[in-house]
Amino acid sequence: MPPGSPNILPPGAPGTRPYGPPPPPPAPNGPSTPSVVPIGARAEQAFDPPGGMAWVRVSPKLTWQRRIAVLLWALPVTIIGAFVLSRTRGLAGGLIWLALVLVACAVGWIVAELSYRSWGFAERADDLLVTHGFFVRHLVVVPYGRMQYVDVTAGLLEQWLGVATVRLHTAAAATDARIPGLPARDAAILRDRLAQKGEARSIGL
Repeated sequence: MPPGSPNILPPGAPGTRPYGPPPPPPAPNGPSTPSVVPIGARAEQAFDPPGGMAWVRVSPKLTWQRRIAVLLWALPVTIIGAFVLSRTRGLAGGLIWLALVLVACAVGWIVAELSYRSWGFAERADDLLVTHGFFVRHLVVVPYGRMQYVDVTAGLLEQWLGVATVRLHTAAAATDARIPGLPARDAAILRDRLAQKGEARSIGL
């Protein structure tokens, strides 16, 4: 190579690379793979509690309230259905009806437990969040300033178990919410607290 000529090596010579853009730098920890989030997990995020909070759960007595209601419903249905079918279809018809009622009761007991586990609520500074539902999830957000009144109800079975239901009523019926299965004392405290927050927000508006 003549003196003073630029230091240019022919393609393919040692220490050279093919023409074209430089290759991308290698990843420090090997090739990265995109994270895959299951579809169910993405849907579940819509029903997560607010950041830094946890759902307040209702009393486990709600499960037994639903289960006892299933038994109270099944008893007359079993007697009437078995009697009618045994007279028209014979003993086999009565036994089949009894088996169907037992299966329905078993399903009702399982659903009662799943329903209890799905209920939860959280109080934020300006609104109340209520979630429930196992097969179909629901999340209701009730602003305190929109609440008209709060009441507490308890049927005979609820009174016997010592629980009650807190209901929040707003101007729009679609945003009404209820929280069942609360211990009677906790229901009264929550009722007064929500009523105070609603009154304070309505005065602020």
